[in-house]
Amino acid sequence: AQRLTDPRFKVEKTYLVQVEGEPTDAQLAQLRKSVLLNDGPTLPAQATLLDGAPQWLWPRDPPVRFRKSVPDAYVELTIREGRNRQVRRMTAAVGLPTLRLIRVRIGHIALDDLKPGQIRNIEEGGPEWPLPEPRDPGRAKRKGRASK
Repeated sequence: AQRLTDPRFKVEKTYLVQVEGEPTDAQLAQLRKSVLLNDGPTLPAQATLLDGAPQWLWPRDPPVRFRKSVPDAYVELTIREGRNRQVRRMTAAVGLPTLRLIRVRIGHIALDDLKPGQIRNIEEGGPEWPLPEPRDPGRAKRKGRASK
């Protein structure tokens, strides 16, 4: 489990993000490039504007606030970091506040068929095995430092 959830391993996590407003090409490009947050710039992300809510999406209880004058949209966002509230901070930084956030994939393991509170065991040797191999979890080497 640690190999999936620990930010040091940089396993890709994909989210369905309902945002307030209609994302522009420039806003999506900024999410893809990097977003400067108060704790530093993010790594590049994958950001795709979806054509409406997915069929499998269950109703939220309580419902997300609805305002006729403010449209909303769904973005699929894949990140390789795990900072505190990172997705919400990224979308807010580009002018798209998050209304609803659902993790749909961790590495190659899809979660979109699970209902809230439902679990699924991952069997060794099963279709979701092996678990994602961690990227180098060691300390990042600083650029520009001469080795002695």
